[in-house]
Amino acid sequence: MSHYLLSVMEPDGPMPAPEVLEPIMQAVGVVDQAMRDAGIWVYAGGLHDPSTATVLRAKDGDVVTTDGPFVEAREHLGGFTIVDVDDLDAAMDWGGQLAVATGLPIEVRPFRY
Repeated sequence: MSHYLLSVMEPDGPMPAPEVLEPIMQAVGVVDQAMRDAGIWVYAGGLHDPSTATVLRAKDGDVVTTDGPFVEAREHLGGFTIVDVDDLDAAMDWGGQLAVATGLPIEVRPFRY
């Protein structure tokens, strides 16, 4: 088994209205439960808006902090799921299910060991 990160790429801008977001969250809950039932779900979480980020950089032996996201972008990491599956094909299948549930791009990446 290998761990994969399924990253939810959200567009910048305001959160969708509750009547739009609620069915999406229900669909994501169905996929999350299917992952748990399959025994491949490791962890999942949603993230606050990128404006809440703090970037830490090493510079001349010190750490410099900067508020806000690292780069200007039209999309940002909005949430993630870690799965423990046999191979990339299985991770892609689960990522595809999340893409359908969220209507958003899902980036699938393996962890290095």
